[in-house]
Amino acid sequence: MTDLRGALASPDAKAPYVRRLFHTIADRYDLITGLLSYGQDRRWKSRLAALSGAGPGSRALDLACGTGDIAFALAARGARVSGLDITPRMLQLARAKPSARAVAFVAGDMMALPFPDASFDLVTTGYGIRNVPRIEPALDEIRRVLRPGGLLLSLDFDRPRHPLVRAVYLGYLTVVGSALGWILHRDPDTYRYIPASIERYPGAAGVAAMLQRSGFDDSRVLPLLGGLMAINMARRLR
Repeated sequence: MTDLRGALASPDAKAPYVRRLFHTIADRYDLITGLLSYGQDRRWKSRLAALSGAGPGSRALDLACGTGDIAFALAARGARVSGLDITPRMLQLARAKPSARAVAFVAGDMMALPFPDASFDLVTTGYGIRNVPRIEPALDEIRRVLRPGGLLLSLDFDRPRHPLVRAVYLGYLTVVGSALGWILHRDPDTYRYIPASIERYPGAAGVAAMLQRSGFDDSRVLPLLGGLMAINMARRLR
């Protein structure tokens, strides 16, 4: 069993842990995101795609693309899409899907994007910012690859402000995640990582403030599921 507390104690410890974790869960990723999002994951991603304004002629980058849900939704709207993930198995599964030809999948790190400055009109990510070892360098890289006027959309679990709501929410994710981790991997920490990472996450409001400090403008939060989830929105205006 992995020492989860130690794995999240520092960015240097988190980086290899997250790589191993997502390699382990890749084949069950679609199942788990559905279960832990109360069956709403696809609806939230569809809403993100609708907010994106993606269309013919636009260039989009989906970070931490996983098995490709958001990337495929953007491509279906006519955008030219690149999908980046650090886990080779995730990309292998994405490339095996029927719509794979519509997306250029690339292996890479959110903290060091392999793209030139001002390459994209849109950057999206689902559950990516919470999982990156260091958020600030990732936001700097996102801003770098966005053209002036470009939009960032990030979907993720939020960190409820009310202590009681937060305790119940994280307790639910811990119990369900532990059970699923044991059933699927014989390791309850596998999905207990999610509430543990939320505890250390600044939340959507904190990310909005970090975006402003990183040079983004019009940084906003769209709450989902009564504030248990959220979409961060921000633009690079200059």
